[in-house]
Amino acid sequence: MKILVIALSGIGDALMFTPALKILKQEFPAAEVDVLVMFGGAKDIFLNNPDVNRLIHFNFLKEGIFNSLRFVFSLRKRYDVTINVYPSNRKEYNAISFLIGAKKRVAVEYLRMNKENLGWLNNITVKEDDSLHNVQTNIRMVEKLINKQIDEEPPLQLFLKEEDLHFADNYLKENKISDNDFVIGIHPGCATLKNHIKRRWEPEKFAQLSDELIKKYSAKILIFGGPEEKELKEEVAEKIKSDKAIIIETDSLSKSSAIMKRCSLFVTNDSALMHIASALLLPVVAIIGPTNINYIHPWKTAYKIASLNLDCSPCFFYSPKPLSCKRDDVKFKCIKELTVEKVLAVIESLLSETDKF
Repeated sequence: MKILVIALSGIGDALMFTPALKILKQEFPAAEVDVLVMFGGAKDIFLNNPDVNRLIHFNFLKEGIFNSLRFVFSLRKRYDVTINVYPSNRKEYNAISFLIGAKKRVAVEYLRMNKENLGWLNNITVKEDDSLHNVQTNIRMVEKLINKQIDEEPPLQLFLKEEDLHFADNYLKENKISDNDFVIGIHPGCATLKNHIKRRWEPEKFAQLSDELIKKYSAKILIFGGPEEKELKEEVAEKIKSDKAIIIETDSLSKSSAIMKRCSLFVTNDSALMHIASALLLPVVAIIGPTNINYIHPWKTAYKIASLNLDCSPCFFYSPKPLSCKRDDVKFKCIKELTVEKVLAVIESLLSETDKF
């Protein structure tokens, strides 16, 4: 059997499919399981995964429609099964799966805009459930394929190379971080597509929070983010009064992830790095505004959510529509009125429970 996992929707979504991928390979050990990704960061997620036979990286956004169609037709009739990772509720993803021509096309039947996004092109589907985590929905798809219920839900699967771990050790030494330091990682960024930049807590609040953590715990703050978030990281660092904050700059997600392993706590927006922190089993404080927490809370690690829990939340569910706010008083109040004091209290609660300080 040849199976193609279509993971085109991003880094966090790719990582949240890895428990289902593990089950898939356990159930079909002789199957050839290939993974198709569009983003370089998603490629890093699967790069060293022993459950992947072949990793295919093709940037549909850059290649344009002609080259993309030619590439898709090069895969036609080569697979028995295609699986669209959850969430992938775009007509383009369903069309790609259909054109590849596998007899079994596994996907989620979405509660919102499923018909408009050609969900009917798939022939093995599970109904979307807003009460489930993304990991659980991915596992349900595999259960439907194998016609068997899975008793144990695996953790996220992230495999770092020895050279990345060695790089991290040297990086930390060069930045004078010792074994005795209390290290807290922060990620002030998140995805920006479809107006998701509105999920971000303000940079000045991350800076104020860092000052409080440095003052209270003598913490060293590591500021993480992708290359496209360089200016954001610098803005946060400039606003931190202490010299105990370090901007993390590497040339790969794997190296950054290896450095993250050193953190005793990770404070983050709803982002891919939140899921990487979960895969590394770090205690996580997740700052959540409009997103459905059921979907994306840190998976199988100690965590707490910093949220205002407004009556209008969550307002973001999976559809191709850009993120928007219908409030008349304060747009995106769920993030804008979340205070430093509130997040600090959540951090202190988690630290007391995990005995990390």
